[in-house]
Amino acid sequence: MLARNCFLLLVAVSGAALAIVCFSLQFFNLIPTTPIVEERLLQAADGDVRLTQGKSRKRVFPKPHTQKPNPLSEAYGYCNTPSHNEQAWEGHIPADYKLLSVQVMIRHGDRYPLYTIPKTKRPAINCTLSISRNPSHPLLGAFISHMGLGGRGHWESTLASLPRLPNHSPCEMGDLTQTGVVQQLRNGKILRQAYAPHSFVPSDWSPQQVWVETTGKSRTLQSGLAFLYGFLPEFDWKKLTVHHQWSTLFCGSACDCPARNRFLEEEQRRQYRLRVADEELERTYADMASTLGIPTRNLRVANPIDSLLCHLCHGLPFPCMFTKDGSTNRCLSTAQFAVIRRQQLDDEKDRKRVGLYRKYAILAIYPYLNRTANKMERVAKVAAGNRKPRAGGEEVFTVSSAHDVTMAPLLSALGLEEARFPPFAARLVFELWKSPSVKQGQQEQRAGKGERSKAKDGGFFIRLLYNGEDVTYHTVFCSPLDRRPSQPFCPLKKFLSFVKRDIFNVVNATSYQEACYSHTG
Repeated sequence: MLARNCFLLLVAVSGAALAIVCFSLQFFNLIPTTPIVEERLLQAADGDVRLTQGKSRKRVFPKPHTQKPNPLSEAYGYCNTPSHNEQAWEGHIPADYKLLSVQVMIRHGDRYPLYTIPKTKRPAINCTLSISRNPSHPLLGAFISHMGLGGRGHWESTLASLPRLPNHSPCEMGDLTQTGVVQQLRNGKILRQAYAPHSFVPSDWSPQQVWVETTGKSRTLQSGLAFLYGFLPEFDWKKLTVHHQWSTLFCGSACDCPARNRFLEEEQRRQYRLRVADEELERTYADMASTLGIPTRNLRVANPIDSLLCHLCHGLPFPCMFTKDGSTNRCLSTAQFAVIRRQQLDDEKDRKRVGLYRKYAILAIYPYLNRTANKMERVAKVAAGNRKPRAGGEEVFTVSSAHDVTMAPLLSALGLEEARFPPFAARLVFELWKSPSVKQGQQEQRAGKGERSKAKDGGFFIRLLYNGEDVTYHTVFCSPLDRRPSQPFCPLKKFLSFVKRDIFNVVNATSYQEACYSHTG
């Protein structure tokens, strides 16, 4: 009995310790001035949320711990420094299910800052690629060589004029770094290994079956190519068309939405009021400006958090003010950095409470979600025999190389409020699965009172995974109450109903057009 009690105590203590280690609170504080121009640094901080493994390999968000996260510790999660111990749960399903398609949105990899802090030296980072410089990757050398053949590919709009590899030493503003390339090579390789047993992309894939799209920034183009090369090494350039998305919201021809802009303006005002009311933050900005010998307003315009995050992620000392003779004794501190990060955590909590950002997010990302839903529905209809396949096959693999101002509203619109803010090289994966065939007798037996059978749901299911974690049952369209032993996945029809109708409930509308032009809430 004593041994049994000791064992139970050990389990309880171990579980509590694991919860403390695993928990971290993410937040995002990046709002674009306008949703269709250059992304603005959301002053994002990211925690390292780890989900626990159940017997059915379903992952759940841990319950928050009462102790607040250390702003410096959680900031390292945002860096997403390449490592070799990541567990990815893409492709982990019962063996008798068939994978039909995968659609992936990635945030670009690690980049050089978009802003400079006045009177400080810029971070000394080399934005060219070298297999002898860390971090590196086994595919890096071959990737560099393969990008030299890119002239054989097809490029939409102005993408052909962008460099396919980072090529500046030292880096220029917004350049993708070697760390960013390695992050995406790893991402692609992780998915290649996860999906290799399923062979949903034919070895002789056609141009219609693989879709790659990116904004007009070199960092998203290069990130998308590195990801694709990790997933399909030595891919045939002649089959590939790289498509251009002119808006960071990937809204195509449906970007005009006045109500979205109104929600954005209201959210920006909320953010401003919270910030100016924070006396500790105001004192910190004043101290930092005094340290550098510049007006506080100039420091704010320089958006110091962007540069400070770059220093943190690359292990560089925080910036100092240099005198004319090159000497210095006035540097920005980690304590000042921590205050800014703490304010961002407070802003995250207030943002969720007020709910303006989610309304903006729904209207901002709806066009992308609608395209995603239509692609999955089309593939499902072909698989069910209700639609003839297109010549060359259906689109089964999509890569959308985007920004944090693309992925953050996508997470919010899906209801993933506890998901990590998009770190560098974040990935959100949509998987479409077909259940094994079930005989009529089995269908009737499983379709008991209140029980939804595979046949009733059409036999098609969706999974969502964020940075390798299964977050399907944390979405607004598929709750934990929908999970059943006989139905391990969320029915596709739930996702389709959400995108086509239910998503607009939050803005008191029934369609995108009504929400954009008739909304008065």
